[in-house]
Amino acid sequence: MPTSIGLAVHLAVSELQRRGIDSTPLLVRSGLSEAALASHKRVKVRAAIEFLERVALALDDDWLGLTLAADFDLRELGMLYYVAASSERFGDALKRLDRYERIANEALDLRIVQGLGGRVGLFYNGVPRHVDRHLMESFAVTIVRLCRQLVGKRVVPLSARFMHHRADGRKIQQFLGCEVSFDADGDEIRFDASVMDLPVLGYDPYLSDLMVKSCEDALVRHAPGISPFRTDVENAITPLLPHGKAQAKTVAEKLNLSERTFARRLAAEGLSFGEILDRMRRDLAISYLEQKLRASDITWRLGFQQPSAFTHACRRWTGKSPSAFRSRPWPA
Repeated sequence: MPTSIGLAVHLAVSELQRRGIDSTPLLVRSGLSEAALASHKRVKVRAAIEFLERVALALDDDWLGLTLAADFDLRELGMLYYVAASSERFGDALKRLDRYERIANEALDLRIVQGLGGRVGLFYNGVPRHVDRHLMESFAVTIVRLCRQLVGKRVVPLSARFMHHRADGRKIQQFLGCEVSFDADGDEIRFDASVMDLPVLGYDPYLSDLMVKSCEDALVRHAPGISPFRTDVENAITPLLPHGKAQAKTVAEKLNLSERTFARRLAAEGLSFGEILDRMRRDLAISYLEQKLRASDITWRLGFQQPSAFTHACRRWTGKSPSAFRSRPWPA
């Protein structure tokens, strides 16, 4: 079961206390423990979602996610705040959130797509999306607040959309300052492309390096399937892909390992070179298709010799041809 640092749960407990309402019964019914929260242990995301729904009813606040996210100290995000705040530009901060958000919430998957506009897609892994309203809205509000604080401007998104239903979205629309739609086929915040190039106030390259190192270490501890060696392999593969040289022997040489030692290191972690390469190609292909790159360009970028080879791989990954996948309603 995916877990998180439980920031929304802590904020909700504080709101209950402020209103003079005992949080204990609501925590127990949601499968949460006061003792665990007091010791800052991680909580199950599904339990957090259930707790927020119960708190919303107890407080008669149908916009609880917005209420909680609207004014808390963003530094409570912990290292995620500081790794974003030490970035040079807002686009860089989003890319770091894209990579490191699993540290705070293993169920949340951010996808940053830069093209005609800066698009932030939000997805759940291991948690059914239809059970949630408040947590997803709190994520969206927090991202917009973070943008405004980091660049020192009241940035207004171009649009926002959510999969869940709302009969009247004027409250969150007023906060975000943009059109907000519900009953959508995905969760997304869209910024103007120029927002990505806005400088982050107080950019500190030394703090930046320190926070990236700390987050990489934390990612290994909190993100299942991620290992330092796998990251090294992926980093070695990336520049080789467009030249068709992403082969085990070449990557082993870049890592100063013999081919036999390289294979043994992978096997020790339950990995194979082919698995890592295929997963990287899949993730990059989806990203490139969403960015509307031509199939011939993607074929070259992924190191395939022929367009037909890429088309075959795309069908295996997504069940669709590149053109069919590109024309589907975003996100998949």
